[in-house]
Amino acid sequence: MDASRESAFYLRLKKRIYIKPGKEVTLQQAARLLGTSEEQEERLGSIVLYKHAKADGNRVVIDLLQVVKKIRTAEPGLTVEAYGDPQVLVMVAEKAVKPRIAVLLLAWLLLFFGAGLAIMNFHTDVSMKEVHIRIVELITGKRTEHPLWFQIPYSFGIGLGMILFFNHLFRKRFNEEPNPLEVELYTYQENVNAYVIADEMRKMNDRNEGADGHVD
Repeated sequence: MDASRESAFYLRLKKRIYIKPGKEVTLQQAARLLGTSEEQEERLGSIVLYKHAKADGNRVVIDLLQVVKKIRTAEPGLTVEAYGDPQVLVMVAEKAVKPRIAVLLLAWLLLFFGAGLAIMNFHTDVSMKEVHIRIVELITGKRTEHPLWFQIPYSFGIGLGMILFFNHLFRKRFNEEPNPLEVELYTYQENVNAYVIADEMRKMNDRNEGADGHVD
């Protein structure tokens, strides 16, 4: 076996981590580690990558090159193999944000009635009532202005279709496949992470360039 591979240290940076103000970020917090022994993983995992300062704000980006430099400083002869994302986003908060029941209830009511109005407006735009009347007339041969035996099952069908579409009934899932809302939320969070990291990296580069420009 190649000796360089035997002395390699593998790591995969996490996408996002959370710390409290003034706390430190260690390698073990920022990445998943795989070394030649548990002792090596614990030793290198305790390396401090960053200590929060109030001037840094509530979000900081730790770049892979910073991580590799810290590891190589601790063990100069070690080969570092990195996989995954090239940066980890550090979010600083005193405590985790808990959902507020009043806001959640208000949002639920707005979405519930908003969705109901959207469906009713759509049905009005396409003259759904006339369509139902015409379908019933074609089936029975008689025109009925209020074909409730057709409209009521149709209404329940809309609700059942939404349940199947979102793959959820309260907390119960019908299968392990993610629903469209979860996919959209995941995509949104990935885009937010990418934007925040790019923005923080730009600010870091601007600060470094400004510091270089003031060097006599």
